[in-house]
Amino acid sequence: MSAPIPAIVLGGTGYVAGELLRLLAGHPRLALAAVASDSQPGAPVASAFPHLAAALRGLRFASHDEVLALIAAEPRTAVLAAAPHGVSAQLIDSLLTHAAAAGTRPTVVDISADYRFSDAAEYARVYKHPHGAPARLGEFSCAVPEHLGKAPTPHVAHPGCFSTATLLAVVPLLRLGLVEPELFVSAVTGSTGSGRSPTAGTHHPQRHSDLYAYGALAHRHAPEIAALARAASGTDAHIAFVPHSGPFTRGIHATVQARLARPMSGEEVRAALAEFYAGGPFVQVLDAPPRIKDVVTSNYARLSAACDGRSVAVMSVVDNLVKGAAGGAIQWMNRLLGFDEAEGLTAPAPGWT
Repeated sequence: MSAPIPAIVLGGTGYVAGELLRLLAGHPRLALAAVASDSQPGAPVASAFPHLAAALRGLRFASHDEVLALIAAEPRTAVLAAAPHGVSAQLIDSLLTHAAAAGTRPTVVDISADYRFSDAAEYARVYKHPHGAPARLGEFSCAVPEHLGKAPTPHVAHPGCFSTATLLAVVPLLRLGLVEPELFVSAVTGSTGSGRSPTAGTHHPQRHSDLYAYGALAHRHAPEIAALARAASGTDAHIAFVPHSGPFTRGIHATVQARLARPMSGEEVRAALAEFYAGGPFVQVLDAPPRIKDVVTSNYARLSAACDGRSVAVMSVVDNLVKGAAGGAIQWMNRLLGFDEAEGLTAPAPGWT
């Protein structure tokens, strides 16, 4: 086995960055080389993630200039970008420009929304600000790993957590022609999906023992879901998306409903889903409805389906921080670097979180 490839984490103080660090600590082919934070350069990384202190071994946050120096010195690096939307694009552009001048080859997986749209105007319409590096958009593909066998670009943008949970259910229904092209999605996310900075929607006393919708039929991830579903299935479908805030920390539960294209039983739909995902290590299809506790902290997703003869409901559960972010990004990085996609990601959920 060749020497591990140095891994760099950008945007290093958020929840997703913490999960990247946790997963990289046990990865056999990637070695954590730097964690970038312009807000805390020089501070111990463990000060932001005390639960990871034993794995970080005195590592300190690096400045952007220190990351650029590392990129220039290493012939090959794995860059996992967890910077905020609107920030990541310019950080990555600067890094790739510096690497090109030095003759080195970083591979980037971006977890923000900055490279999920192929069109800068569409990005600006959804996110209400211009794209930070529109000339780079052609260097990135965006898809759930299970829906794109090989990326046609050198870098990848991983879809968001709501998108991942929804697309795992939607894409096989459309690609296999099982449903009419109008789907209704109700998805519930844990509080970590809103990031580390406290807000009224994520503050525990406000969210505990409560459940409420937000951004109904107008959420900014809806255009992303529709575009990625079209790209992965070849079908232009209307997807009505209603997200909810749940009273738990981690996980997403999405229910996708649609009218069947022909009469089918739940058993037939589950068999079709199982065959669709048979080649992948992380998507499991169950007879019983899936539970988020059975996937939380893991890179696994679970699906199930029920039918009444005319309509189908597919339930999908993922961990928003792992399969929907850090784990899915490492799954993509494994592929881009020629590793087995499951490297460092096969630990099961603990179950009693």
